[in-house]
Amino acid sequence: MNLNEDDVHAAAWRKSWRSIGNGECVEVAPIAGAVGVRDSVNIDGPILQYSVRSWRSFIAATKKGNFDSFRG
Repeated sequence: MNLNEDDVHAAAWRKSWRSIGNGECVEVAPIAGAVGVRDSVNIDGPILQYSVRSWRSFIAATKKGNFDSFRG
């Protein structure tokens, strides 16, 4: 699905309250029935788009700790 530029600019982008302000953050927003993800520093850069179902699965897996082994 191609994103409409007006939808992207009008979207309610937000980043995690746990962001530490070092410039390595992403923002998410609901866009056209999907979830958009972008770099918070490069807001005009590329946007990854996920189905709501995929995004919910990712969040659930994150909350379960499925990605904890990736910590440095």
